[in-house]
Amino acid sequence: MIHKLRLVFVLALLMLLSSCGGGAESGAAEPDPLRVGLIPNQNPESVEAQYEPFGDYLSEQLGREVELTVPTGYTAVVEAMVNDELDLAYFGGLTYVQARDRGEVTPLVTEVNPRTGDTTYRSVIIVPPDSEIEEVDDIKGKTFAFGSANSTSGSLYPAIMLEDEGIDYRTDLEEFTYTGGHDATAQAVANGSVDAGGLEDRILYNLIEKGDVEESSIRIIEESEPIEGYPWVARGALTDDLKEQIAEAFLDLEDPTLLDLLRAESYERVEAEDYDYVDEKARELDLLTAQ
Repeated sequence: MIHKLRLVFVLALLMLLSSCGGGAESGAAEPDPLRVGLIPNQNPESVEAQYEPFGDYLSEQLGREVELTVPTGYTAVVEAMVNDELDLAYFGGLTYVQARDRGEVTPLVTEVNPRTGDTTYRSVIIVPPDSEIEEVDDIKGKTFAFGSANSTSGSLYPAIMLEDEGIDYRTDLEEFTYTGGHDATAQAVANGSVDAGGLEDRILYNLIEKGDVEESSIRIIEESEPIEGYPWVARGALTDDLKEQIAEAFLDLEDPTLLDLLRAESYERVEAEDYDYVDEKARELDLLTAQ
């Protein structure tokens, strides 16, 4: 009788383990299609069109379909990732730390910036060309435009630059607004809707090069310290093998046309600790919670 009970227990345990293992392999851990989300740091339609060739490349490298989505707001990308609705996401540093604060996610790689030759970029504060504002401390009591509240270089780092000059964006400005994107912030400053604004330097230079913003319509008065690049982040439930395949797909990318579309010279691996400073300042400035 004892032997029979043991046999029943062992069989039941094997069935349970088999069921759990099979679900992980066929379901969340090895998804097909791979669901990829992109932060809308500019017009969402423009972002999606930009990354379509990349989606094709990633699909070929991984041997599975890839579904690209560009939600209308940064918050939606964070929500989708922490609710297991995305498998891979292109975050800013701030949206990454917002996501990791709420769920298990793994940063894989970031791009090498062609303008700097390393993985960093900067945020800049701009004003109209004829503005009386010469330095950041002149912005106290003025109007200011941020991009998205959840943008690293459009919200967090401009707030840090203001803080470094004794200006708390929450209390020391006449008014501040969130435009929703870097391009909208540049336009708001260029047309005089606000006294100053903060945005990513690469996007500003691209807007000027494309003629979307006249260089003579803005003036840069400050730039931030170097910011670690946008991380590509995997959902924690993905298998280690798939995470490594995704990372290798970026590290092996050599097509100059595709790299240009991705505004990358190449890619390098990143670690969670590379974004600890962003985490620290986001908590200090009430920006850790996605807004």
